[in-house]
Amino acid sequence: MYLLYLDDSGSVGNTKEEYFVLGGFCIPETSIYWLSKRMETLASRIDREDPSRVEFHASEIFSGREYPWDQYRVKEDRVNFIKQPLLVLKDAYPNIVAFACAVHKASFPQHDPVKMAFEDLCSRFDMYLNRIFHDDTDNEHKGMIIFDKSAYENILQRMAIDFRKQGTRWGELKDIIEVPLFVDSKASRLIQMADHIAYSVFRRYNAGDLSYFNCIENRFDSDQGIIHGLAHKQLNNPDCTCPACISRRLSEH
Repeated sequence: MYLLYLDDSGSVGNTKEEYFVLGGFCIPETSIYWLSKRMETLASRIDREDPSRVEFHASEIFSGREYPWDQYRVKEDRVNFIKQPLLVLKDAYPNIVAFACAVHKASFPQHDPVKMAFEDLCSRFDMYLNRIFHDDTDNEHKGMIIFDKSAYENILQRMAIDFRKQGTRWGELKDIIEVPLFVDSKASRLIQMADHIAYSVFRRYNAGDLSYFNCIENRFDSDQGIIHGLAHKQLNNPDCTCPACISRRLSEH
């Protein structure tokens, strides 16, 4: 079983933000304990007496308004804390791969960016499962999606049901079982990791800030030099030089 942990970054209704992002990572069930333990170790360095009080939420770390991040008044220190979970992913096992979809909202004024991103990632996750099954025919790989609790829960569950019946615009979903599960990020270190991935992609596209994205740029699902795990949905810059757009243009030739 492979689990895709996802979280969102950016606000659909905030006109000051150009992008909405869904992002996270896929992990085999055999690696969950290892990654959770690494995240818990990071938390214990911040609060040795009660690491459970520490939640890695990238935007809250950046703002430094809540415990324990309000103890760190120097911005560079908080930036370093945001990078720590991303560096764990950077050094993780190769079968833990990142996925994200960044939607430029103004390019698709008639579409819901949440729905666009979710459909895209469902398709990419299913194709990933199908590809690794063909690479490992002794094992059939099935997947499940796990989200942070959000206002999008009902929408995404209905979409998942429709995808199971009708498929996405790219075809049938063969290997994703069940509708997405929604959990409290405070109780899941892996959702907290997904939060940091989504935030790093959001900062890369919305603010041109590469400081976080560069930590995980090479962790997005790829095959034979083509990046499949990162999508940049936009119509405003046909010459975009981000990794996703360059990879897409190379795959078309």
